[in-house]
Amino acid sequence: MAALMLQGTGSDVGKSVLVAGLCRLFANRGLRVMPFKPQNMSNNAAVTIDGGEIGRAQAVQALAARVPLHSDMNPVLIKPQSDRTAQIVIQGRMQGTDSAQGYQRDKARWLEVVLESYGRLQEQADLVLIEGAGSPAEVNLRRGDIANMGFARAANVPVVLVGDIDRGGVIAAIAGTRAVLDPEDAAMIRGFIINRFRGDPALFEDGYRMTEAFSGWRGLGVVPWLDAARRLPAEDAVVLDRREASGGEVVIAVPMLSRIANFDDFDALAAEPGVRLIMVPPGEPLPAEARLVILPGTKATIADLAFLRAQGWDIDLAAHIRRGGQVLGICGGYQMLGTHIADPHGIEGPPGEVAGLGHLPVRTRLSPQKRLADVTGVSLADGAALRGYEIHCGVSESAAPPLVRLDDGRGDGAVSVCGRIAGCYVHGLFDHPALRAAWLARIGAASQGGDHAARVDAALDELAAALERYLDIPELMRIAGLANAD
Repeated sequence: MAALMLQGTGSDVGKSVLVAGLCRLFANRGLRVMPFKPQNMSNNAAVTIDGGEIGRAQAVQALAARVPLHSDMNPVLIKPQSDRTAQIVIQGRMQGTDSAQGYQRDKARWLEVVLESYGRLQEQADLVLIEGAGSPAEVNLRRGDIANMGFARAANVPVVLVGDIDRGGVIAAIAGTRAVLDPEDAAMIRGFIINRFRGDPALFEDGYRMTEAFSGWRGLGVVPWLDAARRLPAEDAVVLDRREASGGEVVIAVPMLSRIANFDDFDALAAEPGVRLIMVPPGEPLPAEARLVILPGTKATIADLAFLRAQGWDIDLAAHIRRGGQVLGICGGYQMLGTHIADPHGIEGPPGEVAGLGHLPVRTRLSPQKRLADVTGVSLADGAALRGYEIHCGVSESAAPPLVRLDDGRGDGAVSVCGRIAGCYVHGLFDHPALRAAWLARIGAASQGGDHAARVDAALDELAAALERYLDIPELMRIAGLANAD
């Protein structure tokens, strides 16, 4: 079967977006395409059809390919809980936690799992499009590698290298990658792509040829900075540091917790013209003009509750409530709004119990069993339909009425007596136009309507059309081994 792997000269060079665009391009040509990332590190995850979880980027790539999400698309998912520890998810299921050193020492044992998942995808696909992680130039991590050249060599998959010209030094980045790679690793690379070019590409023609000469690899195209990429869900929280507030009048504030997770929950709100969504960085107060404060999900609820308090956001939140503001907690944010959070099994760290913010009569107990499920239901306050997903290890007991009623009969979440403070476990609430409109009406904002999923789908089509124009698609097909390359 045909396959092609995109690796990068570094992290955040646009590999995920390029793979998504190529997934849609080849799907539009009638091919059955499967995305794949052997190893991923992200706290932004999605629920799969087989009851597992994968990184958000692979979920978007699956949407681009028009295939159901499956845990085989991202068989090793690392979800950081602290600077030194992470939850390890294998083929969609949580396996426990490990230290950074421990994972680096033991990661080679997961190669068999990675190849197993890859093999199953191959059997179902005309083409598998693979995304590397980080960079193959991190040769200090090459031993036991399963994310880049270790996988490419084991699976005999050709590689195209992606360089980000927007960050500067792209000639050195590509040529330098060639210089530090083992010759057998370097031989796997069949060409390079220059990504995120601003301005007239003709101005880079000399640089393009120099890059070919210095690296010995063929150039396969120069991709400009594409606006459509901004409309896709981001996987890595580093993008939040660069995200500007949207430009509407009604302010919604989201504190950027240290282990913030599933932050694409807010993309649909940011797209509303009447909303000014502010992702509040550490060290800055919650804006007094905010009409709604949303406490987001987090990979480490107890640690991020302490982080929230260290920023003084607990005081800001209490003042916001006194002013008559609305509050919504999602998943970990919902747990924080309660009275107590217990971790008797040491899921997130040392076993223990901490006091929550105390704004909802909810007690949470973290457990080793993770709930992973797509859900539909209705918002009880306004009857608006909802769809989303659950991905959490906590079980919460509430003495307050639920926020939503799910179609399986369960009530989820809690609403305060005053009706202005609420929380639940459901991610993706605002993607549904009816529920988003209902929440915006509560804070005096009008929704333009529209299904967020449809906007994402349109962005994928735009990406595909752009890549068709700027990349040497016939050559990429030949490299991948597609028989109809000509």
